[in-house]
Amino acid sequence: MSHYPIQQIAASPNIFVRAHTVVEAAHGDNHLEQLTLRDTTSGQTELVDAQWLFVFIGAAPLTNWLDGTVLRDEHGFILAGPDLTADGRPPTGWELDRPPYHLETNVPGVFVAGDARAESAKRVASAVGEGAMAVMLVHRYLE
Repeated sequence: MSHYPIQQIAASPNIFVRAHTVVEAAHGDNHLEQLTLRDTTSGQTELVDAQWLFVFIGAAPLTNWLDGTVLRDEHGFILAGPDLTADGRPPTGWELDRPPYHLETNVPGVFVAGDARAESAKRVASAVGEGAMAVMLVHRYLE
């Protein structure tokens, strides 16, 4: 999360951040009225009034399942395109006569777009654009 929203949230007396809390259920007729929250540390649940719910799923890439498949940086973000050839050489095991396309991983034909990509802008608009670009690159790869 960017620093400026953190500052704004901290300065707002009507916003309450609940760490270690999950939403167990949402309640309401035709619109959100209440949430059942569970504290993951204590296990206690609480029913709270709510009109809005904003979900922040976090900044962790959750790419551990890709171990041994695609290259990732030290934080788990997937390396692609120019990030794979920073030293001027193709990634280890690269067998094609061209460098990886911009969103292509070290596995030819496997592309990454959005927040999981190393050095991405971490913005929805950028992820949508990268997704469209990845489709174009997949077609180029298949040719």
